[in-house]
Amino acid sequence: MPGRAPLVAGVDSSTQSCKVVICDAGSGAVVRSGRAPHPPGTEVAPGAWWQALGRAIDDAGGLADVAAVGVAGQQHGLVCLDEDGRVVRDALLWNDTRSARAATHLVAELGGPKGWADAVGSVPVASFTVTKLRWLAEHEPDAAARVAAVCLPHDYLTWRLCGAGDLAGLRTDRGDASGTGYWSPAEGAYRDDILCLAFGRVPALPRVLGPCQAAGTTPEGVLVAAGTGDNMAAALGLDAAVGDAVVSLGTSGTAYGTTRFPAADATGVIAGFADAAGEFLPLVCTLNAAGVLDAAARMLGVDHDRLAELAMCAPPGADGLVLVPYLEGERAPSLPDASGALHGLTGRNSTPAHLARAAVEGMLCGLADALDALAASGLATGRVLLTGGAARSPAVAAIAPALFERPVVLPKPAEYAAIGAARQAAWALNPYGDHPPKWGTRRTVLPPDRSDAAVRRRYADASGCYLKRPGTVSDHPPSRRRQPTPAWPALRMTASSWSPDDIASRTRTDEHRPLPVRWTSAWRCGQAGWLAGWLAGCRISMLPFSRFTSKNRPLIRHPSAVRRRRSRYTPKHSYGVSRARSPAP
Repeated sequence: MPGRAPLVAGVDSSTQSCKVVICDAGSGAVVRSGRAPHPPGTEVAPGAWWQALGRAIDDAGGLADVAAVGVAGQQHGLVCLDEDGRVVRDALLWNDTRSARAATHLVAELGGPKGWADAVGSVPVASFTVTKLRWLAEHEPDAAARVAAVCLPHDYLTWRLCGAGDLAGLRTDRGDASGTGYWSPAEGAYRDDILCLAFGRVPALPRVLGPCQAAGTTPEGVLVAAGTGDNMAAALGLDAAVGDAVVSLGTSGTAYGTTRFPAADATGVIAGFADAAGEFLPLVCTLNAAGVLDAAARMLGVDHDRLAELAMCAPPGADGLVLVPYLEGERAPSLPDASGALHGLTGRNSTPAHLARAAVEGMLCGLADALDALAASGLATGRVLLTGGAARSPAVAAIAPALFERPVVLPKPAEYAAIGAARQAAWALNPYGDHPPKWGTRRTVLPPDRSDAAVRRRYADASGCYLKRPGTVSDHPPSRRRQPTPAWPALRMTASSWSPDDIASRTRTDEHRPLPVRWTSAWRCGQAGWLAGWLAGCRISMLPFSRFTSKNRPLIRHPSAVRRRRSRYTPKHSYGVSRARSPAP
């Protein structure tokens, strides 16, 4: 039909699946869509992404009538190519934490966190590409020697769409490049010195394109946009403006906002990324978001609709039950070896409804801490755009405003990372505009009707108490933060241990025995008391014996009670349970 706007395609190649949307380039209306799953795991063959992209495109009706396509991809993944363009090894994804030790060493070698923040705007943790390069050089030197080029997941798919010619044809954008740890958003350039520090040499790298530049065309003549990272694409799809904060509840949880100046946070909590439109995107990431609700539903043997109903039946704060959701370790704060835990169990709150509520609140409290960290850095957060798969839960939508203490905006459920990639493709069709085309988005605003600050204070008290994941060795020095001695059963939880049968069986094993109560003052003899108990056949956790008391006192108390009694009841050391500081508000 004369005057009809062309169609553009957007791809979201995420951790779990590949989504494709075909949109009207003028209005942004989604005409059709398709999807295909990705294999599970923290290392994946890049060819599997390419195959999933082909299936998702077919499911969306193909690209025969499409004028341009853009690709958004999961950030940080390490894709290594040899001189012939073949994949050297399976890609290490953002959620692969094997490079935690490498991250610790790299931070120290560049002069500490401030040196990294000044250099690239971010302090690398295990998810960053630069740490995976160091791990590869140290643990797989033969594979490292074969590496001729390094790129990211979205770079690889863009390169394949353009025909996968020589390595000089690799392209990326400033948004995704800013998550590598060796590209500086402030300078707009790669840092060869950091690559040499991490990898010993500088491999071929993708050329960094501007926001509306094209990477090339497909063999069929479809224009291929620069593409970007999934968080940058989601911000573009949501049309997030300066002053808006976005909280995305996908496999990981992210909180970010658009600013006109680069960020450089020496604490490492905020990553100073660039965005896909020429601005900057300070971001806080947690490893645990939608997976927390998946685990809680699996533990209770219910679906997500029923989980939301249960959560809404319990009061705010779940009558003191707190879930620390470190099921996959954690990134903010950087605790790759941590596992999740339940605190504050009582007879009153030992119900499915309370557990469901604690799961939702635990997930959201981590993101509320992230929002506070962004606000403390100077980012104006007048409202919060809540998106991602878990944001579709009625319980999440109802509980979030009071925990965030800000108006929450719920955009119409859609694949916003894919839509953002399509919007970038539409911009590439008209590269002379200063801004991407204006696409409308339907939204619902939920103002906070109360403040759940007390829930967050209790979560802050509990969030530093965790056990290490089985089979891990922490790369971090022990925290100096003091802690009271636990006085109730503590369940160590990971994503793979959340089922009713598993919990029932593990709580009967020695590894998951309840932590012991404080002993009487007769056992003040310290190590001699431990030895006497061992000889008597008792299995005693190595908790400090300098301050025993005959009374059981809970680990989590009202904050005023903690302040009054801390000097008397807080031990000087802790052995059985690790503590870490909560993110600064």
